[in-house]
Amino acid sequence: MSLPIPFYFYLIPVLFLAFTFPNPSLGANNTVSCPLNITVLRVVGGGARPSVDSGTQCHYILQALHLLQADYLRRTGLFVPPLNASESCWDSFQSFINEFDPNFDVRSSCGLQTAWISQGCMNITTRQKFEATVPPAAIQAVQQNCNQSLDNNAPCALCTTKLSNLLSYLTGTTVGNVSDCRAYTSIYAASLSDQYGPTNPGTARCLFGLQFSSSDSSGKRRTVIISVVSVFCLLVLVVLVGVWAYLRLKKRNEAARWKSGVAGTELGLGSGLDSMNQSTTLIRFTFDDIKKATRNFSRDNIIGSGGYGNVYKGMLLDGSQVAFKRFKNCSVAGDASFTHEVEVIASVRHVNLVTLRGYCTATTNLEGHQRIIVTDLMENGSLYDHLFGSAKKNLSWPIRQKIALGTARGLAYLHYGAQPSIIHRDIKASNILLDHKFEAKVADFGLAKFNPEGMTHMSTRVAGTMGYVAPEYALYGQLTERSDVFSFGVVLLELLSGKKALQTDDDGQPSALTDFAWSLVRNGSALDVVEDGLPEPGPPEVLEKYVLVAVLCSHPQLYARPTMDQVVKMLETDESVPSLMERPIPFIAGRIDIERSALSNSGQLCSPTGYQAYTLQARRKSNSKEEEEEGSSVNVDHAFLLLLISPDRLKRCTQNMLKNLGDNALFVVLEPSSETGRCFVALSPDCTAEFPSPCLVLVWWGSRG
Repeated sequence: MSLPIPFYFYLIPVLFLAFTFPNPSLGANNTVSCPLNITVLRVVGGGARPSVDSGTQCHYILQALHLLQADYLRRTGLFVPPLNASESCWDSFQSFINEFDPNFDVRSSCGLQTAWISQGCMNITTRQKFEATVPPAAIQAVQQNCNQSLDNNAPCALCTTKLSNLLSYLTGTTVGNVSDCRAYTSIYAASLSDQYGPTNPGTARCLFGLQFSSSDSSGKRRTVIISVVSVFCLLVLVVLVGVWAYLRLKKRNEAARWKSGVAGTELGLGSGLDSMNQSTTLIRFTFDDIKKATRNFSRDNIIGSGGYGNVYKGMLLDGSQVAFKRFKNCSVAGDASFTHEVEVIASVRHVNLVTLRGYCTATTNLEGHQRIIVTDLMENGSLYDHLFGSAKKNLSWPIRQKIALGTARGLAYLHYGAQPSIIHRDIKASNILLDHKFEAKVADFGLAKFNPEGMTHMSTRVAGTMGYVAPEYALYGQLTERSDVFSFGVVLLELLSGKKALQTDDDGQPSALTDFAWSLVRNGSALDVVEDGLPEPGPPEVLEKYVLVAVLCSHPQLYARPTMDQVVKMLETDESVPSLMERPIPFIAGRIDIERSALSNSGQLCSPTGYQAYTLQARRKSNSKEEEEEGSSVNVDHAFLLLLISPDRLKRCTQNMLKNLGDNALFVVLEPSSETGRCFVALSPDCTAEFPSPCLVLVWWGSRG
């Protein structure tokens, strides 16, 4: 019997719709799998765990992500995975991390957002777009120098130098510090070759800084499984656990005795190594073992020296190369503050800071009291060695740019990343060390000052090196983070010009590099600061920008200088350099400079309206012929110092600004001098008794004509 026709009429459309349209619930549960091949990390490491510490764990995690992106680029031609695969990629990567540290959540611990793994530099997503952004000559140089084995230091340094050339063309902002423009260069270079691609250990070490220890953890797991079957292996395992527990308990007891002052002995380089506390890996070494490591402080092992003492190279029992800085003229009385300082320094870790490995304090019959710190050995010595040393090397611009950026980042971390903030106080070329890849490492915290939170400046005993010390610090001991900024500006000028901070001319007169650079910039000749014959010079606009940043940082006025965070941003991005404020007359001034400043309108020392700004857009034209002005003349025998004098002190010295002995300048006798005559102060006429802030004045000894 057939069914009624109306039933078929409704049944067929219903069946058609049911098979044609998908189930909404199923569509909602569809996920995109991650295209990144996580197993690449296992291929590179061979089942070993990366040799890293907790302080740099997030840094190595980011580098591991960059290695995965390089493999992805090599296979697909794409830099980043699609956005809808972000969640699955993080899940896959987290599963890999859980094999080593199940309690470490990558995104929350490192402050990473899910979408960042799919966002790149300047919206560059493909290899073709990257190669279209960078000039062909630069791409060809990278391909020629990076498509090879990078196991050795020489080809690695050559490759990274060529990669640095690309940064001036990749000016995008950092996206969550996952796929920034700097990382793009290494990702691109690692993807060039199948033979020497990202899975090659040399490539992983050179371009991503990933080194894997020869861990046998997987072998140990297999041994444990077999030992369960064998009673003999089980007994051996019990014995090993007992020995380990005994040694651990013994080490804890020794550490407790040392901290409480009960233990009167030191721990050695061998099995007696002792951590100072649970949060750092700082080691206290014995003096005898340091003597062995340095071959009894052999002269052949000296790699540096200064007023503090000597620096020796040496090798620890584990085979690692280290540097021993041996201080002279030490006493037991200073050990407490010395120990406190090395504890704080050891807790500060950054890729652009020298790592402190340990220290030693000891008293011997022959050598007296000893105080030594142990740091990582830097293969390329110091920046001073390359710029001014006996084996001077003409560094290329990409390497100089890399050193400048690394130094700026290290200082910025000391000022704003460390808690409490640290003011270095002695930034100079010899305290910028260079590793095998010419990565800058800020060193020598012997003069470091820790800045209490909330304090804008500290008054302290002046310490530092002539030519690098900021004026307000040299004159008044007023110490702020911007005192380090001044020193960085001087180092950057040395790096750009190849000239020392302080020089003497043919007549034996001192000359300051900051004054030399300012005079060129003021006349619109900033590029003349750059050293002649600079290898591989960058774009002129980039070189000029670096010169302007250096001059801005080394400005004699405290608040005219930027912060180190601002400096890093200016050097890394396309952010423009602020207008340069007019400077007072040079620190080391001659007769012409002083007379021009005192008797003309060309060099006002202070003014209620401030200083005239100098910008690139408003460069001064060629110097016009100066007009002579009538008024009192000054016979200057010797320029002494440029000072910042408070309003109250200046009023007292000048009898409330009443001793006006000239038409265009104010001359005041401050104190008599039997050798050189009277001491004078020169002020601008605009400096009145009502001025609200400290005024810049020039003090010299001489006679008024």
